[in-house]
Amino acid sequence: MIGDSFFIDHGTGVVIGETTIIGDRVRLYQGVTLGALSLSKDECPLLRDTKRHPTIEDDVIIYANATILGGKTVIGARSVIGGNVWLTESVPPDTSVFLKKPELVMRNKV
Repeated sequence: MIGDSFFIDHGTGVVIGETTIIGDRVRLYQGVTLGALSLSKDECPLLRDTKRHPTIEDDVIIYANATILGGKTVIGARSVIGGNVWLTESVPPDTSVFLKKPELVMRNKV
């Protein structure tokens, strides 16, 4: 289910699982995955009719290459998920989730 005014910018590599629920005015950027957690081969048939993908509430922004997994995972309204973030748990409304700036290392080959 996808709400009103859904927006995907530079949609390359976006994955939206079949049981994902997306609220109104949600914005996604390239490489975002809204997927399911890994299951064993035996678990797959048992969960075929179960919600396996996340719920994204209204007015959420999810930046490039973020991965949000799991049917019980809810991203609360008005939250912002930063680029390259990996989530398997819910986020309350009005929350920003981001990575600290990584350290870039350059080494001379000689």
